[in-house]
Amino acid sequence: MARHLEATIEAFPIAGSFTISRGSKTEADVIVCSISEDGVTGRGECVPYRRYGETMDAVMAEIKAAAKAIEAGLTRDRLQSAMKPGAARNAADCALWDLEAKRSKRPVATVIGATGREPIVTAFTLSLADAETMGADALRNSQRPLLKIKLGTDDDESRLRAVRDSAPDARIIVDANEGWTEDNIERHLAIAAELNISLIEQPLPAGKDTILSQIKRPVPVCADESVHSTADLALLRNRYDAVNIKLDKTGGLTEALLMKAEAQRLGFQIMVGCMVGTSLAMAPAVLLAQGCDYADLDGPLLLVHDRPGGLRYEGSLVYPPEPDLWG
Repeated sequence: MARHLEATIEAFPIAGSFTISRGSKTEADVIVCSISEDGVTGRGECVPYRRYGETMDAVMAEIKAAAKAIEAGLTRDRLQSAMKPGAARNAADCALWDLEAKRSKRPVATVIGATGREPIVTAFTLSLADAETMGADALRNSQRPLLKIKLGTDDDESRLRAVRDSAPDARIIVDANEGWTEDNIERHLAIAAELNISLIEQPLPAGKDTILSQIKRPVPVCADESVHSTADLALLRNRYDAVNIKLDKTGGLTEALLMKAEAQRLGFQIMVGCMVGTSLAMAPAVLLAQGCDYADLDGPLLLVHDRPGGLRYEGSLVYPPEPDLWG
C-alpha cells in the first residue's frame, strides 16, 4: 500500500496565559503530520515559532511541498537534506520515526538506546509577570524540584528575589529570552550566583553574545536562540556552558540525536526543551532527554487539557511514552 501524508492544525487552550519578554499567548497552535503505510500510521507534532520567522501557513506549506517525495518513499535520512531544519521537518521526521517503530514493532527507545524507560524530572515554567505575581506562582509550585522562570525586563532583580524567597529549596533556571544587555549582564549574573540559580538561559540576543566569552560566568549560561543544529556547537564553546536542544529547532529527532552526541563530546551541559505543545510533541523529546542534565518538557502541564492518551506526569516527573502515543 502506498504511503499517504496528512497535515492538520490543532489548537489547545493554555491555562491562563503564557508570557515571555516578547509577548503572551493563550492558545497552543500545533501542526500534526500523519504518515500512513500498510494500515499503520505514524505521527509527529510541531509548533511553528515566529521568533524564527515561522507561521502556521508557511509550515503547513513546507510539509505539503514535501508530501509527494515522502509518499514516494523518501527515507528519514534523505529527509534531512530534502527539508530545511525547523518545525516542518520536525513534524515529518518524528512521524517517520513513529511509522518505522510501529511497522517494525521495534520501539524508538530501543533503536536509540534509551532503554531504561525511567521517568525524568522536568522543569515547570513560571510565566513573566510582576514580582508579586511571580513570587505567588513560585510559592504555589515550591514543592517542585526544578522551576524555570521567564525574565527579560528592566527589573529582573525583584522578580528573581521574589521567586527565590518563595521557593527556597527549588533548583531554578532563569530564561531571559534574549532580554538582557551588555550593560546589565554582569550584575544579573552576580545576583543569580548570590541566589544559587542553577542555569541562565539565553541572556543576550543571538548574534550579540560575544561578551559572554570575555566575562566571568559565575552561573552556567545556556544557549537557546543562539543554537539550532550540530554545526552551531563548535563556535559556542567559549560563550556558553550548556545548550538547549529543541526538536522544533533541529528539525526533528534525527538531527537532535546527532546534536546531543556532539554536544556531549564538546563538554556542554544539555537541556532538552520544548515549545508549548501537547504530549505528542514531548514524547520523542522525553526519550532524547534520557541522561541529559536538564529537561524542560512541561508543555502539557501548561494546557487546559492535553490530547487523549498523553504522557504520564506525576508532579514534575514525566514518564517515557507508551507506543500508542508515539514511538
